[in-house]
Order: sequence, then C-alpha cells, then structure tokens
Amino acid sequence: MAVSRRTFLSTVSAGAAGVALGGLALPGSARAASPAGDVVGKVTVGYQGWFACPGDGAPIDAWWHWSQNWSQAPSPSNNVIKAWPDSRDFTATYPTAYANLGNGSPATLFSSYDQQTIDTHFTWMQQNGCDTAALQRFDPNGSEGPTRNAITARVRSSAEAHGVKFYVMYDVSGWTNMQSEIKTDWTNLMSQHTASSAYARQNGKPVVGIWGFGFNDANHPWDPSACSDVISWFKSQGCYVMGGVPTWWRTGTSDSRAGYLGVYHSFDMLSPWMVGRIGTVSDVDWFYSNATVPDLADCNANGIDYQPCVLPGDLSARQRAHGDFMWRQFYDMTRAGVQSLYISMFDEFGEGNQIARTAENQSQVPAGSGLLALDEDGTACSSDYYLRLTADGGKMLKGQTALTATRPTQPVVGSGGGGSDPDLALHQPVSDSGHTQVYVAGNAVDGDPNTYWESIDNAFPQWLQVDLGSAVTTRRIVLTLPPSTAWGARTQTIQVLGSSDGTNFSTILASAGYLFDPATGNTATIAYPGGATARYVRLLFTANTGWPAGQASGFSVYAT
Repeated sequence: MAVSRRTFLSTVSAGAAGVALGGLALPGSARAASPAGDVVGKVTVGYQGWFACPGDGAPIDAWWHWSQNWSQAPSPSNNVIKAWPDSRDFTATYPTAYANLGNGSPATLFSSYDQQTIDTHFTWMQQNGCDTAALQRFDPNGSEGPTRNAITARVRSSAEAHGVKFYVMYDVSGWTNMQSEIKTDWTNLMSQHTASSAYARQNGKPVVGIWGFGFNDANHPWDPSACSDVISWFKSQGCYVMGGVPTWWRTGTSDSRAGYLGVYHSFDMLSPWMVGRIGTVSDVDWFYSNATVPDLADCNANGIDYQPCVLPGDLSARQRAHGDFMWRQFYDMTRAGVQSLYISMFDEFGEGNQIARTAENQSQVPAGSGLLALDEDGTACSSDYYLRLTADGGKMLKGQTALTATRPTQPVVGSGGGGSDPDLALHQPVSDSGHTQVYVAGNAVDGDPNTYWESIDNAFPQWLQVDLGSAVTTRRIVLTLPPSTAWGARTQTIQVLGSSDGTNFSTILASAGYLFDPATGNTATIAYPGGATARYVRLLFTANTGWPAGQASGFSVYAT
C-alpha cells in the first residue's frame, strides 16, 4: 500500500516523539479508562463567570466578586482581586472608584452578565485550544441564584456559537443542604442544558462536576455516605461524574479527610486541586514524583480517568516566571502520560490565577492600586500570553508537537525572531472556514514547520485567517508547506483579504497561483509593496494542484 503524505508525516511525528521521550520513564503509559471525548484527551478550563456590575441588568445589581463590599464600587480599599483584566475587547465596561489607568484611560471592569463579555471569553477559548469550559455553580438558592441561572444560559449560547463544549461543575463549598438541594437543582434547572449540542459528553453521557468532597475543613463537612449518595444519584441520572478532590486524596492526609478513598474511587474522573500547593518550578517537579505519577497509577488501576490541574501562578505572589512555571507543569504532565488537563482557571482574577487577557504593564493598571501586571519580573508579556501558552501546552499534551522542557511560546507576539521585521502572525489567534482531522488553523502560526493546517477536502473555496491584535500596515506574507520531499510540488490559488473588524473584508491582492516546491523550501512569498492596513488578514484558497484542499504549515505576515 502506498504511503500517503499524511501517513508519512504521522510516522515522522511519531518517530520524533519517540526520540524526545527516549530515556524517560512513562509510569502513566497504561491505557486510560475512557477513550477521547469532551473531557478525556482534552484541555478543560475552569470558568467562574461570576462578575457583575451595577447597571449591567443582572438581578444581583452589585459589584459581584469585584469588591469586598458589593454595594460599593471597587477601589484600593475595597478590593478582592489580585490582577487587573485587559478589557479592551469588551463593548461594555463599568466605571470603578479606582484612579485612571497608568495611560490615563478610565479604570473600568467587565460584567459576566453581558453576553458580549462571555462571547469574547469563548472566542479566546476557541482561538487558544481550550476545548471545554467547566462552569462553576455554587449554592444557587440564595440571592445569587437568578444571576447564576441567567449566566448559565449565556454560557450555553456562547459555547454553541464558538464550537467550545461546556458543562456544569458544582462547587459544594459551604452549601448547607447540599445533599438534597443539588439533586433538585439538577432536575429542575441544570439538566435542561444537556440538550445543547455544546454540552460536554464523555462516553456518551453528559458530564457533571462535583468539587469539594472530602476536603478536611469546616466548609466541606459531609460524611462519606452522603458524598457517595450524591455521586450514585447523578450516575443513576445517566451522568458521567467528575470529582474535584483534595490534593492528597489518595493518601487521605493533609487536605483530605481520612476514610474517603471509596468516595474518590466512585467518581468517573478525578481532578486533584493544586492552587496554593505549588509556586515554583521545583515545587512542580516534587509534585510530579510524589503526587502526579502515583495518582495516575492509582487511577489507571481503578479504571478512573485522571485530569490534574495546571495553573499559571498567582500573579500577585510573582509565581509566574514569565510562563516557565506553567510550562513546567505542561511538560511534567505530558511526560507522565496524562491525557487530560484542567486549567485553574480561565477568569479567576480573585486568586490571580487567570489565563484570560490581563494587563501587560503598569500603563494598563489603575495608578496607585498596587496591582502587578504581566511584566512584573521585567519580561514584557502580551495580554494574551497565558492563553497562547495554554494553546501550546495543549498541543504538546495531545502529541501534536514534540515533548519539550523548553517553553516554545514567546511572551510577546513576534518576539521569536526576524530581527527588526518580526513575524506579526506568530502565535496570534487564527480561525478558518473548516479543517480536516487534527490539521487545525493554529498549526499555521505555531512556528513549527512540520505541523500544518489543511482545510476541509473537496470543498473550495476555503479560508485561513489571522488576527494581528490591532490594525497594522503589512507588505508581505510568507506561506510554507512542510519541508519534506514527500509533499511534492504544487500550486495553490489564493486571494488575500483584509478587515478591521473581522466581518467586512476588502481585497488586498487578487486571486493568483503560488508555487510551492520542496526543491526551493516549499515556500511562497506574497508581496504587496504598497502596503495594506488591517487587523485581520484572510487567505482565500480556491484551488490546489497537489491536494483538494487549502494547506499551510506557516502563515507569516510582515510589515516590510
């Protein structure tokens, strides 16, 4: 049987991965309890969605989770957050009592009640490899309930629109009548969302998360029988049940009550909590040996799926080390053989562990607030840096890129090379009209010449688009295909379009044929010396003599 170009590249990738893993023990290499689904084999992000502001229309009508006293505007003396969000992509924000930002702009905050806010968050997820969002749901029976219910509906809408999965994760902390009320809430309110095409399913079952059983504190007082009853009840409703459990669940010590191992083993998936447990790269390696490896072995032995946490680090405690702390976690989880990850968290500005866009420097932070920005250790970082880091970590986890202890993600887009003319598209958000199998749009801007985007086959026209972050003037695009001679020469017919808003496009260059020849590096340069100003640059593919789809392993955009 002839080797197709896709089979050839898969073989090469597998070989490269084998070399990278050489000499490493892979204690978790046994088969997982479940095949890939919406949580197994995926990157899940914890999503609070619990911020509100007076004037946003939310029933709670308060500065929900933005300040200590919700009835008063956030200020340096009425503050509960550890980092300041980058709110430039939100159409509605709300004035606070903080001083202006360092650049003179008003200090405003977003509301999770606004649909456009959640749409923006889910756009970021879709663009950065966040497969599934676990929507946190606390005791819904008090004054917060109506707002939480409305936000759940908005999350469902955004998930459906952006191709991201979601599920309900109950955080039972402090929920006095949890054992009975959680069942009523699921039956009467939350179960209706499982009808959504975006609701996460694993092994054909809707996913439900329960976070907080077995923790050794007064906020989680239930005995093992009560916990087992709730888990059994959800399973009887046909659900796949994920458990957010203490760090030391397996030993029943420290943050875990003793005598709960049977409870933990009754979950379909376990996700041990890590926030507050690690803060340095050496901590990460210690937990790799003492928690991750034996935890995974226990889960494999008991037919349980394993989804450990990865966190960017508390910005206020200067834990992040411009991404090295988070990348070490991705590396250790991948070399252990972990298949699924839980990012703690997407929008947790209260803990300072958010990956959502965050103030880059003091010009984007309220003056005199004392809050740090992403450049706190002297390394400039773009506001979306930890989203891009998550995307690259997810690719390594899924075997789409080789295992590497060296973080490939550059803190600032375009800082990875090119001298005075950086690649403006490198690691930027990308989208497409569609793709085949694992040949996703992000492969075209990841800096790896061997990964590539391929559109849906036999369905021209198809497009590939990059978001440069702001409107810039560009004059040159360089497209590449993988350098392997197995690809063969081909000509692709491409039109170049530009847009300021991602909706209305105009032609930068008319459709033309571009030759890709492995004898000359499989590279094509598209030049327009007069320049074109756009935030979004789109390539429209209408033909390919070598394969019935658009293809690109590199999509680079330059100002000169």
